[in-house]
Amino acid sequence: MLSIGGVIGAGLFVGSGHAIAAAGPAVIIAYLISGALVLLVMRMLGEMAVALPDTGSFSTYADHAIGRWAGFTIGWLYWWRKVLVIPLEATAAAIILHSWFPDVATWIFALAITAILTLSNLLKVAYYGELEFWFALIKVTAIISFIGIGLGAILGFFPASSVSGIDALTSVVGGFAPNGFEAVLGAMVIAMFSLFGAEVSTIAAVESKNPVRQITRATNSVIWRISIFYLASLFVVIALVPWDDPLLPEIGAYQRVLELINIPYAKALVDVIVFIALISCLNSALYTASRMIFSLSQRGDAPAAIQRTTRSGVPALAVLASTAVAFLTVIANYLMPKQVFTFLLATSGAIGLLVYLVIAISQLRLRARLLASGKELKLKMWLFPWLTWIVIVAITIILIAMFIQPNHRMEMIITAALAVVVALTGLVINRNHEAPKLPQD
Repeated sequence: MLSIGGVIGAGLFVGSGHAIAAAGPAVIIAYLISGALVLLVMRMLGEMAVALPDTGSFSTYADHAIGRWAGFTIGWLYWWRKVLVIPLEATAAAIILHSWFPDVATWIFALAITAILTLSNLLKVAYYGELEFWFALIKVTAIISFIGIGLGAILGFFPASSVSGIDALTSVVGGFAPNGFEAVLGAMVIAMFSLFGAEVSTIAAVESKNPVRQITRATNSVIWRISIFYLASLFVVIALVPWDDPLLPEIGAYQRVLELINIPYAKALVDVIVFIALISCLNSALYTASRMIFSLSQRGDAPAAIQRTTRSGVPALAVLASTAVAFLTVIANYLMPKQVFTFLLATSGAIGLLVYLVIAISQLRLRARLLASGKELKLKMWLFPWLTWIVIVAITIILIAMFIQPNHRMEMIITAALAVVVALTGLVINRNHEAPKLPQD
């Protein structure tokens, strides 16, 4: 359920509306290509994770494949991105709660949400898994219900609705790609950010009873997860709502569809689902941030005290260290000028793509070492090394596209500057350390 729910964030419910408004019906191509890239990245990560289950996941594999500095760099960058997600999601969830309970200040809700989920992460990992199970179940049920309602509208089962059949597709203004290929490329950037999170399952699986089995299942299920939750639901949206509907980017694609079908309390229903998605993402971000810094500590790349665990095996100091930074950024979001928090967010703009790029490079270099060490590859990347190279080239193109686009250029520059600083720090700290040897079977 972690792997199923991991790709369902608020970006699916909110960000997809912006993507459709930018690219038109061709947005389905953007999500199809992005979904294929994520599928291939997860296959590569699955190959390494099944052979070497580790809490540090891709950071540890970068240690082995590229060098200690690379594992250090991508581990700290990923931790920083996840820590920044916490106040972002907490604030967004708090805004929804404030709309329901206007007498309570938004910042109080944001701090309360962060504190409650911190406590849940300090308990046994089973409680985190239980919480995420229910979050994932609610999100999955919501999307499947949405697809069912949308298909009902397409087939004409809602005669009182404002839409029926495939009105939006049969009367497309401007053609399939009204704003050209550049807009489709821009939509791919939105899609990649929405899909980022599938890697969480390989981190969490290490704490399960059978890591190899769970990682294999999570990796193999990526294709239908993306097909159902993203491609099928987006098809419903672009079939029923004109891409140039001004309300699409404003209120979100899913709410707009439900409103046009005349579903009662559409906004309230979507708000509840988005709230749960935000809480789930925050909970997941806190969990993965704590596990990543815990792994960095075990490898000597973070303070040694952080690797201490409670009797139930929870890295409590890793959780508290991650939460402390998150609390500071939550407070900063309200006390400091808006430009400060915007700058902090910009530092993490392209980290997700950098993580995927490092995964591909690591798998390209690590397979030979795994085979040489006697590891049996129970899960293999398809058409190696050709598909791996295709992913590397494709992600590089997306990064270049982000730099070219004015609305992403500054965050690319800031993220690149942060990555260079962290990489140089890693090179200095690990200049006398060789890449770790692979554990033998």
